[in-house]
Amino acid sequence: MSFLSCAEMLTYAHEHSCTLAQAVLRSDLAESRLTEEASRAQMRRLWQVMQQTSRDYDPSRRSRSGLVGGDAAKVEQAAAQGRLLGGAYLSAVTAEALKTAECNACMKRIVAAPTAGSCGVLPAVLLPMAQEGQASDEAICDALYVAAGFGQVIAARATLAGAEGGCQAEVGAASAMAAAALCYLKGGTAAACAAAAAMALGNLLGLVCDPVAGLVEVPCVKRNVVGAVNAVACANMALAGIDSSIPCDEVIDAMGRVGRQLSPDLRETGAGGLAATPTGRAIARRLAAEAGGV
Repeated sequence: MSFLSCAEMLTYAHEHSCTLAQAVLRSDLAESRLTEEASRAQMRRLWQVMQQTSRDYDPSRRSRSGLVGGDAAKVEQAAAQGRLLGGAYLSAVTAEALKTAECNACMKRIVAAPTAGSCGVLPAVLLPMAQEGQASDEAICDALYVAAGFGQVIAARATLAGAEGGCQAEVGAASAMAAAALCYLKGGTAAACAAAAAMALGNLLGLVCDPVAGLVEVPCVKRNVVGAVNAVACANMALAGIDSSIPCDEVIDAMGRVGRQLSPDLRETGAGGLAATPTGRAIARRLAAEAGGV
């Protein structure tokens, strides 16, 4: 995809009287040289993997560290018992974000959307829509093109790597992509999708990457839930007509600058943030000792 700014993407859609999904698809075809049928087949395959990851979730599985596993099932059980806030959709979003992120920690197949560490955010907002019959597979694939368009701009203007920009570049970017996709799926305009993405990324600006023991588990898995719920809130605001005070491209640029200003200890090194707490260090020592005894 050749769009280097959200403004360019929205301008193309307006000038060519096409949807945002069509604008991203056409850009992808021009760059990849794929046929539309082949491109859509690839997107359908990614969506099918997202669905399969959810179906394959096993609440009895644990990551090798023992830190991750089974939490999505706890959310589903609590929701079934009527003990949670926010209604059925929000409960499902929470559970699905945990499912995919837990599957990643347990070395199961996921779609990096846009990264493995943030893989639960985008499917979490879309899977419940499909499961409840509120969106067809075709409509969701179109929403995924929209998500891909915003993700590409973030990658081009800033970064998607936690090691380079902190968790704002991973969960933050995923949340922006998910907000835009969800807004599009619910009939939002191109401008509303950009506003949703801008608000979602802006809300997570400065989020550090501080994996305990260097693993993509704590706090990564639960941050996928935060990214997904943030995306829902921002999509709702955009659908209600609320705009981002700062244009999406400027938010992305700010995220890139903040990432460069973050201490190296806060960029995936496992040397700062939660990883540097007494408990975080104790976990790291325990896992190192266990690995040494193998």
